[in-house]
Amino acid sequence: MDGSMNATVTMRSEINHGLLVLRVSPDDELPPFKPGQYTVLGLPGSAPRSCHADLEDPPPDPDKIIKRAYSIASSSLEGEYLEFYIALVRSGALTPRLFALQNEDRLWLGKKIVGMFTLDDAPRENHLLFVATGTGLAPYLSMLRSTYQFDSDRMTVVCHAARVSWDLGYRRELEGMAARYPNFHYLPIIDEVDRDPEWRGEVGFVNRLVEDGTIAATLGFDLDPGNTSAFLCGNPLMVESMMALLADRGFTKHSRKTPGSIFVEEYW
Repeated sequence: MDGSMNATVTMRSEINHGLLVLRVSPDDELPPFKPGQYTVLGLPGSAPRSCHADLEDPPPDPDKIIKRAYSIASSSLEGEYLEFYIALVRSGALTPRLFALQNEDRLWLGKKIVGMFTLDDAPRENHLLFVATGTGLAPYLSMLRSTYQFDSDRMTVVCHAARVSWDLGYRRELEGMAARYPNFHYLPIIDEVDRDPEWRGEVGFVNRLVEDGTIAATLGFDLDPGNTSAFLCGNPLMVESMMALLADRGFTKHSRKTPGSIFVEEYW
């Protein structure tokens, strides 16, 4: 790889063949960032691809750097590396190359960390509902790993949807948080129970947790935009269905011009 590569892989951990946790350390000092933000990773077209990826036809320009944005999963207080939670897109241009990386391999890391999907505009006294599908969990991990106040009066519920239980990345960490902090709740849910018959948790799509009152029961009160901020990150179909369900309960999408109670990361 050429000299434009400016960062090094310091840790890689495959949750399974389709999910990867990647830690990357830049050559220069990490810029400050807010939990929930994202940056860009890149590799040249000449970089090798994972053996689990589809064949490329036609192959990309070997000298051109393929770049994609990824939410940061690591704490904003961690000054040595950035952590990313990445799903393999078998026909994709970049993720098969990221999956082929090994410790000490080089890659390109964007110098800017940006994004509006943070806790800045959510009222500090509001309870928080974090909903994610797949790797949409990443920005919430950064929030929870940073300066999050678990011991406040604020209730926090993380709903994480996956196809099967072995796709529930960071499950042990989130279960540990839930065991330690009484105001923090973790609700994992899977939808392909036929492939995972030993699963004893929630089953179905994540919107069911709103429809049948599971989230309200977990919070101990009905979902109310007056005291709860909802964050949505992941599959666009999930985001669309959750926004409709929350809108029926009086929630509105947030923007700087028209403040609301639903915060959406539309990176898909």
